[in-house]
Amino acid sequence: MHGSKPTADPRDKLDFKRVLPIFIIVLIDLLGLTIIIPLLPLYAASFGASPLVIGALGTTYPLMQLIGGPLLGGLSDRYGRKPVLIVSQIGTLIGFIILGLANALPLLFLSRIIDGLSGANIVVAQAAITDSTNERTRAQGLGLIGAAFGLGFTLGPAIAGIALVASGNDYRVPAFLAAGFSLISILLTTFWFHETHPAEKRAQAASGTPTGNRLTRTLAALRNPLIGALLLLIFLQQLVFGGFENLLALFTLNRLGMGASSNAALFVFVGVLLVLVQGKYIGPWSRKYGERKLIYAGLALLAVGLTLASITPPQPVPWYSQSALLEELSSSARHETIAVALPQDDSTGWLGLVWMLVAMVPTTIGGGILAPSINSMITKRISPTQIGSMLGVSSSLVSAANAITPLIGGALFQIMGSTAPFLIGGLVMAALVVFATRRIAPHTSESLTSTSSGSPA
Repeated sequence: MHGSKPTADPRDKLDFKRVLPIFIIVLIDLLGLTIIIPLLPLYAASFGASPLVIGALGTTYPLMQLIGGPLLGGLSDRYGRKPVLIVSQIGTLIGFIILGLANALPLLFLSRIIDGLSGANIVVAQAAITDSTNERTRAQGLGLIGAAFGLGFTLGPAIAGIALVASGNDYRVPAFLAAGFSLISILLTTFWFHETHPAEKRAQAASGTPTGNRLTRTLAALRNPLIGALLLLIFLQQLVFGGFENLLALFTLNRLGMGASSNAALFVFVGVLLVLVQGKYIGPWSRKYGERKLIYAGLALLAVGLTLASITPPQPVPWYSQSALLEELSSSARHETIAVALPQDDSTGWLGLVWMLVAMVPTTIGGGILAPSINSMITKRISPTQIGSMLGVSSSLVSAANAITPLIGGALFQIMGSTAPFLIGGLVMAALVVFATRRIAPHTSESLTSTSSGSPA
């Protein structure tokens, strides 16, 4: 009929009723994790741990995820998403209880080992999202996982702070609070979540010689030039973006004189941006531009944002006082001296902070759209029976990057100064833009659409 509005394609609309349980479960799980993360260094220090041991404790969780990701992903392909989610969540609950009851340093390591292996269940959640979306809504669905991360990393530290104030800084209370959130996630998965991986697909994944066939199919997918390029990108972007996340507070302390409360506010700003990008905008952007262009844009935005951040003017924030910040740091310091140089307080102003906030916008948007777009493109180029296993490989690469990036970034920061990690990261992202335009060119992705329904990438 002339003048009538075009009918919206129902395939473009994400079924929120199906994905909402997954989103809520992931968010509750992440609240448990993010409540604990800010406290672990102090908790370890209370047992007499050296800085090196504290660093080793920090790498334990992602290293265990590196092992657990492919394992849980493959098991979910064979036995279904729900039972694997429940078993892994029980492991997380046990890890938090051990953390709360710990009376020696080895128990802290044991708790992080158990929680790391179990925490790889994010792979299963990603697979469940993939089961519940089509190719036109998949990036938006996977973006909701990122939105849950943004909310978790915004709310978790705030909940931990309230718990510490209420308990008189008893570190055990946040640990048991995290265990409570883990118990809630188990109940939600048991009574609210419905299996998304149908029995016929589980039978396909289990047919033949299960382990050998899965390994053969996974290796074959990895040999595919496009899949290999995408997995390389997921590793390198996390190596750079993860380093940015780990070093941001140290950078702003050194460059802008920002203490704990100021950095908490900055992380809230970053978290809100992530929630907006991954919860609201990535779906429409993916349908309009396709994952391939979003990957290009994400890499370019990260290159610009990290470069801008690296040259942030060294002007302390207006409320900065060197003596007050030294007192804040020394009140809970594990060392007799502060190893990070602090700015002088004779030239405070807004320029450095405003510059940093501006740099956070492209950095956060780039990081927010990149991983969901890469994972979405991967799922469209493999067999449905491989999705859990391949997302497990992707998650393992992210965990590997998270395990080593604090060591690399910290070494660069200490040897070459605070500018070096972000500037080098920006240059790496710029090089990856060139790499991506050559290895993920339109003709490359189009030649592989035989494994998908041919939606644009």
